[in-house]
Order: sequence, then structure tokens, then C-alpha cells
Amino acid sequence: MGHRICPWWLGYVLASPLRRLLQDPAAILRPYVREGMIVLEPGPGMGFFTVEMARQVGASGRVVAVDVQPRMIAGLKRRLAKKGLLERTDARLAPSDSLGLQDLQGKVDFALAMAVVHEMPSSGRFFAEVAQAMKPGATLLLAEPSGHVKKPAFDAELQDAAAAGLEVTGRPAIPRSQAALLTKRGN
Repeated sequence: MGHRICPWWLGYVLASPLRRLLQDPAAILRPYVREGMIVLEPGPGMGFFTVEMARQVGASGRVVAVDVQPRMIAGLKRRLAKKGLLERTDARLAPSDSLGLQDLQGKVDFALAMAVVHEMPSSGRFFAEVAQAMKPGATLLLAEPSGHVKKPAFDAELQDAAAAGLEVTGRPAIPRSQAALLTKRGN
């Protein structure tokens, strides 16, 4: 797994409505996101999934979207504002050495890691930080592009997730992706 971040300008392509023909955010997220939840999305890009999560958490929920690229966060905020969903979202610029989630420790109900873990300098550190933010019993939907992240690399990510206390509890089918549902162990 190399540490190579998706260029900011590709965010426009990834947020295109045409992508719904391959991956429908509402259908993918519906089993996991409910009104009132606190949801975490590292690497949201320009919000292809963020917008739908903000709809699904409702006025009483919150989506925390974290990215290292200022232009991605700016584009995300513009898209959320146009949809009237900015107030439900905390779009954060993360420091280069962490996700900056200290204030969320034990508060997150659901996390989405869609095509992002392979871009992290350390998947072990990524899963450790996300697991710390999650409540016991919370879930993380991990999906990596199957054409980009091969099975051995995905299996290595799952090993790092297990070391952070996240157990594979499902294998959802997401088009063009290797995916796993991970649940935080604990009481």
C-alpha cells in the first residue's frame, strides 16, 4: 500500500452524479446510518457519500468529515451548503500526522472508510484512531476499489483493523470494491 493522496481536482469527478450508476450512496448507507447518529467519514473528498449521510442522520445527527486537503473541504462545504445540509456536518481539515479526532473519543456510531485507507501513510494508525473515536458496538464500513487495492493489501488492512479492536462482522457487496463491515469490540 503506497501513500498517495487522490488529487483535489479528481474530487469533482468522484462527486459526479454519473457515479450513482455504479454506486448509489443511499442504498449503500441505508443499512447503517440512522437519524440522530454521529457519523465519521475520513477522506470525504467533495462529498459523494457525505451529502447522503447528512440527509440520513437528520437534524439531530452529525457527520464529521475529515480531510487533509483544503480544496476538498472547501468543495465539500459548497456542496453541503447548496443542499442545505452544512449545519449537520462538521467538515474538518486534518493535520498531516493524524485524523485529529481527539474530541470524538467514544462518540461515533458509524464510520465510513470508502476508498481511503490505501491513501493513509499507516493503515494501522488510521484504524487505531478511528476505533478510539467509535463507541463499543459501533460499525465501520470499509471499502477499497478492487482494481486499485488487491486482495493481499486489503487483507493487510483487515489485519490492522483487527489489531485496533475492529472485528469483521459482514461482507457487504459494493460494486467495484472489496468491502467489510467492522464492529468495535467491547461492552
